[in-house]
Amino acid sequence: MSPKLQRLCDSIQDLNPVERLGELTVEVAAGQYQATCYRLRDRAGFEQLSDLCGVDYATYGERPREGPRFAVVLHLLSLASNWRLRVRAFCPDDAFPLLASVTEVWPAAQWFEREAFDLFGIVFEGHADLRRILTDYGFVGHPFRKDFPLSGHVEMRYDPEQKRVIYQPVTIEPREVTPRIVREAHYAEGG
Repeated sequence: MSPKLQRLCDSIQDLNPVERLGELTVEVAAGQYQATCYRLRDRAGFEQLSDLCGVDYATYGERPREGPRFAVVLHLLSLASNWRLRVRAFCPDDAFPLLASVTEVWPAAQWFEREAFDLFGIVFEGHADLRRILTDYGFVGHPFRKDFPLSGHVEMRYDPEQKRVIYQPVTIEPREVTPRIVREAHYAEGG
């Protein structure tokens, strides 16, 4: 571990940071998630939230995962110290994934939390405007979940005549995919 990374590790030692590939990760219990974020901002100097994303660990690695399925991962930046930190919190209930919102800690979390809600179904308690951001309001399900079907049952498209989005049944014909080799004539002649 580099001396700079060691200084960061020492400053947040009580959070049990783990070093992997030159980066530190702190795993936080769901009940301590928001309080830890306040502490990291106010006392450790992580004034910027670079990213917040949802993760579905339903099938992770070589074997089925034991423990909670959904997590939220934050990437934090301290401009003053030039430190980066990853924070991960697992949602305790797989049927209704829920964590506290960190929009009061970092206002930039507004859009990121909406995206995690839309794509993974993770609910952020205390978020002022938690609604879909990338999928249509009538969309059923959360497309980044690993159990989401690869081919849907309805197709959504914009109809210019009706001037609105319409849904219609999907018709997918099974087909055999055979690679087609295209060669130009001069390749066969050697150049």
